[in-house]
Parts: sequence; C-alpha cells; structure tokens
Amino acid sequence: MATTFWQETKDTAPDSFWSSGHSPTLIAAFLYFDLAFMVWVLLGPLAPEIATTLGLTPAQKGLMVAVPTLAGAVLRVVNGLLVDRIGPKRAGAISQIIVIVGLAMAWALGVTSFAGTLALGVVLGFAGASFAIALPLASRWYPPEHQGKAMGLAGMGNSGTVLAALFAPALAKLFGWNAVLGLACIPLTLVFLVHMVLAKDAPNAPAPKRLAEYLSPLKQGDAWWLMGFYAVTFGGFVGLAASLPIYFTDRFGLSTIHAGYATAACVFAGSLVRPMGGALADKVGGVKALTVVFLVAAAALAGVASAGTMEIALALFVAAMLALASVTARCFSWCHSASSPRSE
Repeated sequence: MATTFWQETKDTAPDSFWSSGHSPTLIAAFLYFDLAFMVWVLLGPLAPEIATTLGLTPAQKGLMVAVPTLAGAVLRVVNGLLVDRIGPKRAGAISQIIVIVGLAMAWALGVTSFAGTLALGVVLGFAGASFAIALPLASRWYPPEHQGKAMGLAGMGNSGTVLAALFAPALAKLFGWNAVLGLACIPLTLVFLVHMVLAKDAPNAPAPKRLAEYLSPLKQGDAWWLMGFYAVTFGGFVGLAASLPIYFTDRFGLSTIHAGYATAACVFAGSLVRPMGGALADKVGGVKALTVVFLVAAAALAGVASAGTMEIALALFVAAMLALASVTARCFSWCHSASSPRSE
C-alpha cells in the first residue's frame, strides 16, 4: 500500500521542484558556494586594515581586491574542464583543499607585503571559481524547467559575502586581520566534510569533449551576448561586494565594522532576491527581465555619483544590487539550455 501511495503521489506531481532533483546535493552545493564566496571576497572587508598595516596606496588596494575576482574568472575555465572529466564532486573537493591549505599557509607564514596579498588573491580565486563546480553539481539533477530555481537556490551561496562583511572586520579588530585567514579555515573544513558526505554526481553528466570543442560556443553570437550579460550582472555584483568596504571607509569615514555592516546590507538584499529572480525569469522571459535590471541598476549607480549622504548612497547601492543579482541565475540557465543536446 505504501508503494502504491508513493507512486500515486509522484504521478500527481511530476513537475514538483523538490521531487525532480537531489536535495542533499543541492544543500551541499549551497554550503560549498556560500563558504567559497565568503573567502573569495575576504580581502574586501579586510582591505582597510591590510592597507594601513602594509602602507598600500589606493591603486594597490583596488588591485588587491580585484585579483581574486580576476583569478576566479580564469580558474572557472580550469574547473569547468575538471568537472567534465572527473565530476563536480571530486573537482569541488580539490578546489576546497587548495583554498584551505592556501589560507592556512598565509595565516601561519604571515602576509607581509603587497606581493603577498596578490599571491593570496590568486589562491582565493579558486574559491571564486566554485561557480563552475557548485552550479553544475546542483543543476544537473534538475530538468530544464526547474534549472532557474535550482541555480538560484544554489546561487544564494553568494550570501557568503554577507558573512565576510559582518564578521571579518570585527574579528580583525579582536585578533588581527592575519588571524582571520586562519579562522576562516574552520568553517571551510566543516563544509568540506559536508560536501564529501552529502554531494553526489548526477547520473546524466555529459561526456567529456576534446579541448577544441570547448571553443565552439565562441562561434555563436548568443554566447558573446550571454558573456556580456553575465559580466554586467554578476560582475557588477561581485565587484561592488568586494569594493564597498573600501568605498564606505574612504568616502564617508566609516569604521571598518560599520562599513562591513553597510556592505552586508547591500549584499544580503542581492542574495535574497536571486532565487526569486531566477523563478521570475523562468516565467516572464529573460529579455524583459534583463531590460528592467539594466535600467534599474544604471539609474541607481548614476545616483550614487551624486549622493551626498551615506544613507542615500546605501539605499541606491541596495537597489543596484537587487537588480544585478536578480537575473544572474537565469544567465546560467540560458547557457545550460543552449549547450544541452537537442533531440533529433
């Protein structure tokens, strides 16, 4: 009888999101993404303290927080190749180990120069490249009609930026900014263990291709459009998340802790709306969603340039982050749909 009831339940709700995929893997992907994102932008909240200790110029501060983002963009290609060859679970394990070991070494040996911050930024780029692992890990379990929601939920891991902005400045005040690098290894190790226990590779993984075949999408005009859309939406989101602590301390004289709170408010707003944006784009279509996003973000950021008070600037940054984060997940869904094999 129990078997009959289960069969009837599945038949009556064949399109249920939660029954169409693998929830433990989705949870593991979210946690991996969340903590990876936390350490990816860790240099942003710590930047004012690091700059004071090492005597960095404004240009050096900007480059320091940009290197993890740039390294993450390049390393996503590497991680994408690994995912297709060894599976996202093992690729994720390798990437997490690299980040944990790198942070532990930076804490033990100390970061005493500008060059050292750049080297650490490259290591943290592996955390940023978690996109190429965590999203396939989760989305391959779900059919196309639910991939916007799946990647939106897994992509809520960008809320890890909130954790970095909230806790890193306060911990740096208590223990010193170098100690924060070691403390970050504790939650990273716990999430690594969860990843190894809960995550499971989907059975319908695409077969690995020859290296030359990975370049074939570049021949399609849509690929360039999607890269442009994603560079503006997510690139704007992560760029602001890493740079806002510096902006609020330099522009309005906030303490590092209060600048972290302001940054956390902006990032939390964007992280919260991401799954809703993915679901909305699934329903109304991506072109309409993108049009609204670009108009709202452009208006908000233009307003920041003339904002006279911290409160006005904060409200405008929140609006911009809401807009930019809302369709990021859908960009990934479009890429997946475009690259999926079509039935003959």
